[in-house]
Amino acid sequence: MKKLLSLLQAQKDISGYRVAKTRTVSHELFFVHKKLETVRATDTVKYLATVYVDHDGFRGDSSFAYHDSLTEDECLAKINAAKKRALLVNNQMYDLPAGGEYERKIGSNIDSYEPEKLGAMIADAVYAADTVEGGSINALEIFIYNDTLTVVNSRGVNKTQSINRVMIEAIPTFTDEKQSVELYEDYRFTEFDPEKITAEISEKMREVKDRLTAAKPKVPLNINVVLRPKEISSIIKELANDLNYTSIYRHTNLYKTGDDLQPGPDADKLTVTMKGRIKGSENSAYFDDDGLDLTDTVIIKDGVVCGNFGSSTFGQYLGVDKPTGKLPCAKVKPGTLDSIDGDYLECVSMSGIQLDLYNDYIGGEIRLAYYHCGNKITAVTGITMSGKLSQVLAKLRLSSKTDIFKAYEGPAYVVLKDMTVL
Repeated sequence: MKKLLSLLQAQKDISGYRVAKTRTVSHELFFVHKKLETVRATDTVKYLATVYVDHDGFRGDSSFAYHDSLTEDECLAKINAAKKRALLVNNQMYDLPAGGEYERKIGSNIDSYEPEKLGAMIADAVYAADTVEGGSINALEIFIYNDTLTVVNSRGVNKTQSINRVMIEAIPTFTDEKQSVELYEDYRFTEFDPEKITAEISEKMREVKDRLTAAKPKVPLNINVVLRPKEISSIIKELANDLNYTSIYRHTNLYKTGDDLQPGPDADKLTVTMKGRIKGSENSAYFDDDGLDLTDTVIIKDGVVCGNFGSSTFGQYLGVDKPTGKLPCAKVKPGTLDSIDGDYLECVSMSGIQLDLYNDYIGGEIRLAYYHCGNKITAVTGITMSGKLSQVLAKLRLSSKTDIFKAYEGPAYVVLKDMTVL
């Protein structure tokens, strides 16, 4: 870092620079049929340097990867090449974030465990769910990471943040006399809870068994559809992207401050706060990759758009006094729903939720769902759902129970009313 910074500081024909250094230390375990096959430890460091060059009333920028094995001449060649590329970029003028030096840790209970012990405890929690007759966990991979990000720029920013996180990749499998079905489970967390891990994998073991027997129901159906956090987080992310400074500056946003997304009395009203940190989320951060401190911001309150967020650059373009930074997490206020009445379709696995704000559409392919009809629950597959987004939002119901999924914290399930299923 010192060598790279000294070379950048010596460049008289650049307007500024930024260096982001990412160090990842990992402890990794690889199991096949409950047998530990491989243990691996890694320690990697990556640098991304950006140079800024002002020309003809514009600010250009270009980035390059740097590593410690580069000689001084090789590094200078990369810097000079980046300067030439920056001259081809014509961005409106903006300032880099200025000032601020600190080191901070995003704490979690993982901090109190040695990686070797934690890995063994995670494996025990996963295999405690391997109790379904005919089922098995064919493969399990556990990755325990410590990530450290340092951002330094030419305006006095020198900030470091670190986080411990875990990723589990598991392959639950179910086999009968005719065929075998597998599911891929990607589970991430920063708070170790063995009971929650076992419950998560147990649910996947149930789902992989049901995939084997799932059949297409009689369609078309007009029915309430229940979504889980994975799909809910995608919906919130899409709404948030529309309210980002970048979308507003480029005039690609549909919604603006004051717009009521949920008119009428029939919905649990959305309140969405974009945040730097959520306990349990690996996306949590104190600052973004520009080195700008993150400021939590409410973007939707009681169903009405009330704010925007985004990067320092596009915030300046819009004349925002204090840009929020690239807020990575979303927190949604829970609703009032404690139970679900009537018939409904509970989505378990989708190819991905599809939202088209401009065409007022929400839908997607459903790979596995549970059809709750009276007192009977049937596993179904091979169907798609669709509806008008505006109508869905106007009648949206949110659970009072909450959950965390990656960068999302909020209702554990939501109900979309009167969806068409084909």
